[in-house]
Amino acid sequence: MLKEYTCILCPNGCDITAEIADKKILSTKGALCQQGWEYVHQEITDPHRSIASSILLEGGVLPLVSVRLSNPIPKDKIFDVMSVIKKTRINAPVFVGQVVIKNILGLNSDVVITKNVLAK
Repeated sequence: MLKEYTCILCPNGCDITAEIADKKILSTKGALCQQGWEYVHQEITDPHRSIASSILLEGGVLPLVSVRLSNPIPKDKIFDVMSVIKKTRINAPVFVGQVVIKNILGLNSDVVITKNVLAK
């Protein structure tokens, strides 16, 4: 089976065509570097994603603060992680790099603040 991928591991953004059988890569075309093959392999065997979102902030000059994950998580856990993030409320002030949720759902990834927001 042929599948199309757009690699996101480097700025090239290569469009890669992969021939796949039984979760094994038979051939690839279009990758300008080795990372393209690695990306396709990961997508086939164990896809991971990073999340950027926001959390409600109480007592801040802004009502929300942006957050991201410290490490990518398995793709099939995105909705579970987002459910926890949506329920989270924190108090201002908050600062870049501050960990809001340590090791979310035991996935070896922290939810981290990406913007300083002062208290009112």
